[in-house]
Formats: sequence, C-alpha cells, structure tokens
Amino acid sequence: MPPGFQRDGINFEWLLSGRRVWHAGVRFRLSIGGLLFAWLCASGGLLDIAQVFAWSRMCAGYAQTMPVREALTETFDPAKPCEICMAVLKVRKADEAKRSPASAPETWSLAKVVLIAAEAEAVVSAPVLEAWPVSVNCYAEARSYPVPVPPPRGGAGFVIG
Repeated sequence: MPPGFQRDGINFEWLLSGRRVWHAGVRFRLSIGGLLFAWLCASGGLLDIAQVFAWSRMCAGYAQTMPVREALTETFDPAKPCEICMAVLKVRKADEAKRSPASAPETWSLAKVVLIAAEAEAVVSAPVLEAWPVSVNCYAEARSYPVPVPPPRGGAGFVIG
C-alpha cells in the first residue's frame, strides 16, 4: 500500500507504520480524567451524581403532567422517593454504618485511651553555647607585599589570532 493510505478521509499511515501515535495532550487529559474519576469514587461523589440524576428524572417525569412548581415540590417530597433514591439512601446508610465508631471493636477504643494517657518521652537537646566557637582559617594568608609587575592595560598586549 502506498504511504499515506487514506480511506473514507481517514489517514491510516500511523497504523501501517506499527507505531502508536499518542500526543501529550491526550495523555494529559486521560490522566486528569482518571484522577477525577478516582476522586469521585473515593469521596462518595458518585452517589451525589446518582442522586442528582434521580431528581432530574423524577422532575422531568412530573413536569409532563403538572406545572414546574408542583413538579419540583413532588420531586423533593421525602415521603415519595423513587427506586434510585432508595438505592442511594441504602448505600449511604451502609457506608455510614461501616464508618461509625460504634461498629469498631472494643480493643480500638482501649488503644485510644492508652495512647492518650501515654507520657511523652523527654526531649534531649544540645547545650546552648554562649559564644560561637572560633573557626580555623582555611584560606591562605593575604599578601603583605606589593605586586612586582603592573597589570596589563586594556588587553593591548594580547594577540588574537
């Protein structure tokens, strides 16, 4: 096949060369998207998204048969939750029960009490010096006699060749 093979307006040259073409922008966006999704999963944000989806679905369904104000009132009425709202509530309660301190073993609370009652170790530090120690001179002695040859003037004696 000729280089730059095209079919239906798509250039397949990168596929034929055996290389993957990934641009830095694509990798960056993909990594940011993955981090955002992981953050949503870890923080419980997916439950919030599911709840908003349920409310919008309920409001759209009610708005087909009644005015918007009544549809919103019916949507947010706690006595009439939908199946998705019930599922979200069930997951939130299970997560809350898992995280509550009442479900923790008794040994953990005893360990916390022992940790609170533990005394801190004494901190030993170096003594404070009243004066700085005298340092040893690591440099050569300064010249005490004049330089016998005057320095060159303006580079006139140098030949650049």
